[in-house]
Amino acid sequence: MATNIIMPKLGLTMTEGTVESWYKKEGDAVKKGDIVCTISSEKLTHDVEAPEDGILLKIFVEEMGQISCKEPIGYIGELGEKVVEASGSAKKTAPTEEQVQLEAQVHASFPPRHKEVERFFITPIARKIAAERGIDYSEITGTGGNGRITRRDVENFVPSIKAASVTVNNANAGEGLSGMRKVIAKRMHNSLQQTAQVTLHRKANVSPLMTFRTDMKTKLGDSLSGSQLSINTLLARAVVLALKDFPDMNASYANGEHVVHENIHIGMAVAIDEGLIVPVVKDAANKTLTKLAENITNITSGARSNTLSSDLLTGSTFTISNLGYAGIEYFTPILNTPEIGILGVGAIAHRLVFSDNKEIVEQQELPLSLTFDHQVVDGALAAEFLQCICNYLEKPYLLLF
Repeated sequence: MATNIIMPKLGLTMTEGTVESWYKKEGDAVKKGDIVCTISSEKLTHDVEAPEDGILLKIFVEEMGQISCKEPIGYIGELGEKVVEASGSAKKTAPTEEQVQLEAQVHASFPPRHKEVERFFITPIARKIAAERGIDYSEITGTGGNGRITRRDVENFVPSIKAASVTVNNANAGEGLSGMRKVIAKRMHNSLQQTAQVTLHRKANVSPLMTFRTDMKTKLGDSLSGSQLSINTLLARAVVLALKDFPDMNASYANGEHVVHENIHIGMAVAIDEGLIVPVVKDAANKTLTKLAENITNITSGARSNTLSSDLLTGSTFTISNLGYAGIEYFTPILNTPEIGILGVGAIAHRLVFSDNKEIVEQQELPLSLTFDHQVVDGALAAEFLQCICNYLEKPYLLLF
């Protein structure tokens, strides 16, 4: 038996509704529960489902047409069945002057990119907000029925950086510079253009770490080299262990590809006369503290003497940049793209604090600055990762395992 599709009443004050979009056309077969169209009132939008199986024989109200609640907007029946004309009168209202102006603003700001204009399903309120904010809604992915763009989609939309504009802006990066300085300028500019960089700052209590170093030197004496217990080595070990605990930080993101790496390759930023380079400790997670110290010493000296092989200058998955030697406390390191994280290290400072016994004691603190790409890492995860690094530094015997 034939069944009408009715304009629903979405609220007590709703007297008529607008058919926003039809997702089926006359002659299409439908199943009960299929979304056949979207309707809206002044405040709400709603997906209308097919009440029965059958054929959509007739559409009484075309898109953007209005009709009273409880009146038929379409007709479902069997093929060849006679259509009963709707009793209600649908009307298609002319747009207000405000709507015309808003639409004109959208089309003026965002002209069609193709000769054939693509059709987009978007609610009236979403279209109005997009126009007011100067947003090209063709870039928005709708989450409503059949991909309809809703008010929430527009309000949550973050415009993407246009590839063309990045290319234009980057064309002048490094202009007037030469050699390595020009390369660094382009890389730093690209890093800031292509990522959403956020930096977290905090201090680690390294008094236990300094005590640990003294104890180890006393117990092992001449069997230890100076680099085995250097701050750089111990810090690198803490970072490696934290990356094993938080593998999502050992990742890269570029050209739409997000890769979480299995192997941990630590880049150690080194300042040289010509600028800055980042030699790499390969497979750092599989090295003992002694081997890690040896590798850091070798790549650092090799970088300064320009004797490193090219394979040790690429492939890092996370970078450490230490400016503590220059007395710097905090700074904002720039990501070594495509990596999504870099740790900046400042100079150890001494501070008087109250102990658990309410006694005044001296505490040594290491400032740390973690920059991460907020496109792929949330602040909470980054904060937990930084806390994990601090935990290893504050419980230094964990660095031996």
